[in-house]
Amino acid sequence: MKKKINIGIIGSGFMGRAHSFAWMNVNRFFDTEFEPVLKAVSFGSRSGLAQEFAEKQGWEEVVPSWEDLVAREDIDVVDICAPTWLHHDIFVAAAENGKHIFCEKPAAITYAEAKGMADAADKAGIVHYLNHNYRRVPAVALAKKLIEEGRLGTIYHWRGAYLQDWVMDADFPLTWHFQKEKAGGGPHYDLGSHMIDLARYLAGEITAVTGMNKTFIGDRPLPGEHAGTFSSGGGEAAAQRAPVTVDDACFFVADFENGALGSFDATRFASGRKNWNDFEVYGSKGGLKFNFENMNDLLFLDLDGPSAEHGYRRISATTGEHPYAGAWWGPGHVLGYENAFFHAAADFLNAVSSGTGITPDLHDGAACIRVIEAVIKSCSEKRLVEIEEIT
Repeated sequence: MKKKINIGIIGSGFMGRAHSFAWMNVNRFFDTEFEPVLKAVSFGSRSGLAQEFAEKQGWEEVVPSWEDLVAREDIDVVDICAPTWLHHDIFVAAAENGKHIFCEKPAAITYAEAKGMADAADKAGIVHYLNHNYRRVPAVALAKKLIEEGRLGTIYHWRGAYLQDWVMDADFPLTWHFQKEKAGGGPHYDLGSHMIDLARYLAGEITAVTGMNKTFIGDRPLPGEHAGTFSSGGGEAAAQRAPVTVDDACFFVADFENGALGSFDATRFASGRKNWNDFEVYGSKGGLKFNFENMNDLLFLDLDGPSAEHGYRRISATTGEHPYAGAWWGPGHVLGYENAFFHAAADFLNAVSSGTGITPDLHDGAACIRVIEAVIKSCSEKRLVEIEEIT
């Protein structure tokens, strides 16, 4: 008989749906000690939206506020899917109430906030996880295994590019994603944090960065109930617009502690790219290439053997020999976006039952935000910035 573990989720959007699906179904594919109970959902004053979400996604009840949810004695795990600017306060309150925490990325708006979250988790002695879900794609986990086995030899280069195109329309509304005080930054935070996490996971720690960024569309129409019209001087009515305060694209190069060099491209203005999370790792004995739009495949170059046979070969990471894949459908029966969330939920539940940690955690999240802030400082001051400058 499995022990029940009560989950409380804060946030009812895209990530809330992905997390709900994983909690509801994780034990259909993975054997854990716990049976997750989708106990309660909350998201501030948006009670109507939360109620609809609860009914569709299988949550038992709606709690009026996140403060009430994290304080409830019957909640064991707090799952934070709220927008980034709310992470710090929710996380610290949940930790102080002794809850284990499953948190969406990026960790926080600032390095100071993220570090404070990690400190609060350590003080509380809880299990804390930051959901950089791409680590748990089987092909990416296989890349990690090959690197750890020394199959690439000395790592020379990391090349990462995370490209999307969903905000290229100048009339796309000014959601929170375009406001620095709420998002921290643009794709540099949202997409770049994933790249930085993968680089730290696969290639090592980053020690210095040099970056540049740009905002292509300087203002956008206000969304929803804030929309309206104003007189444009010539008597024409136009939608109210407000300034964009984040980057639309950010590129940077990096030095790694192990001597490797890296490049990182994050943009929402790459025409035709929908979720082009792409990385390449080059070493003395071989190389790896991955792209999430073909998420089941890993390209691997092994320089052992005759040079005439050198070349990248495609590995379909869908067999029982590959990380996580054996729990699913069988060789060649491909996985999708949602599967990495199942893998994260299973690993998290196992970490809670064993009392061990899980990575990435909030210490990893703080390290990621530290790199992000160093890049922003480099963009502003137009110089190389050492990561240690960010305190």
